[in-house]
Amino acid sequence: MNNDLLFDFTVDKTAKTVFISREFDADLSLVWDAFTKSEILDQWVAPKPWTSKTKYMDFKVGGRRVYAMVSPEGQERWAIQEYKSISPKTNFKLFNAFADKDENPVLPGSDWDYTFSEQNGRTKVNITIYNESLERMEKMIEMGFKEGFTMSLHNLERVLAGNAG
Repeated sequence: MNNDLLFDFTVDKTAKTVFISREFDADLSLVWDAFTKSEILDQWVAPKPWTSKTKYMDFKVGGRRVYAMVSPEGQERWAIQEYKSISPKTNFKLFNAFADKDENPVLPGSDWDYTFSEQNGRTKVNITIYNESLERMEKMIEMGFKEGFTMSLHNLERVLAGNAG
C-alpha cells in the first residue's frame, strides 16, 4: 500500500453529509471502470470477510444497480442505487437506499456524488454523501460505515494493483 496517497474522511452532522477524498496510484480510466462496472465493483466494494453480489447493473442515467453485501454466513444486506447523472470519466451521481431482497427501498436514502480527476498518473476520487436525515446518517456511521468503507477502498487499491486476493 502506498502511504503517501491522500485519504480524508470527514463527517459534517450539521450538513448531514460525509466527505471522502481518496487518491489511487492508477490511471483515471481504470479507476472509473472500478466504480462503474459490476464485475470490478464486486471485487472490492464489500469490507472483508463480506462479499458483494450484484443482481443487475445498468450504468446509465435512470439505470440502477441492485446488489447485496453478503456475510460469511450467507446473510444478505440489499441496496439499490439509481443513477441520476453521468459525465464520463469525470462525475456521476446516484441515489442509494437500503432495500429488501425484492428490491423494495427502505427510505430515507442518501445522494452520492462522485468526482474523478487525474494528475501525474494518480487518480483522485471525491465522494460527497448527503443523507436525507441526520438519523439515517448517524445509523450509517454507527453501523461502521467509516471502517467498512475504508477497508473497501483498501480492497480497491489491491484490485487496481492487479492483486485481488
